[in-house]
Amino acid sequence: MASRLLLRQRVAPVATGAIIAGIALFPKNVHAEAPEASNNAKKPIYDDFEIPAAPTKSLPSSESTSEPTKSTSPTPTDRLAAQIRKTRLFLYNHVAAAENKVNELMDSALHLEDSFTSTVASLAPSPQSGEKLMPGTLYVLVAAMTGSIVSRNRNIVLRGAIPLAVGIGAGWVVLPVTMRNVSDLLWKYEQRFPAIADGHIRTREGVEKAWRMARIHTQQAVNIVDDKVSGGRAVVEDWVKKGK
Repeated sequence: MASRLLLRQRVAPVATGAIIAGIALFPKNVHAEAPEASNNAKKPIYDDFEIPAAPTKSLPSSESTSEPTKSTSPTPTDRLAAQIRKTRLFLYNHVAAAENKVNELMDSALHLEDSFTSTVASLAPSPQSGEKLMPGTLYVLVAAMTGSIVSRNRNIVLRGAIPLAVGIGAGWVVLPVTMRNVSDLLWKYEQRFPAIADGHIRTREGVEKAWRMARIHTQQAVNIVDDKVSGGRAVVEDWVKKGK
């Protein structure tokens, strides 16, 4: 222990003297910060690390001050809105067209119904005529059935024509006002077709002419029969007188 203390006492002056001598022989400035060379010599922690350069501010030029022009190409939202608009317009147009078509059909049906009811009402006789449809219609049907019974053993043309002719004749006799209305209605529809109207006119003229001739010949036959009967009566009366 004593030897250690003795050794320290001897070495301490020697070390102090060496440090003072070194400072005196090699003077050097001591810096608070490490020199730049030492800083540059140090390697960064990361291999690809680079010190970013400070951005330099430049004066604004005329080109940089002008605002960038907006692009005119539509965005996906605009294109979607345009497609939705087109779809809505397409659906609206078709729905409106369908609605108009339904309205036209309904108007046509109502017009047809009104025309039918007014036509049927126009065929009925007026109250002032005193004509009744119910018994007269039954009489016409019975007459047509009678014509069918009479012509049941004839050919097919007569079996179809005779009941029709007998029914029409009975209608003109029993329901003259109604038959006149029906005839006027048929004539109104026939006027839409000139060929049918002309044929109807010629047929009616022929029937009327035949009817007139039949009446004339019937009247002549009646007159002849009356003359013969009157002459025979006169002869008989003469014989009776002579016999007395």
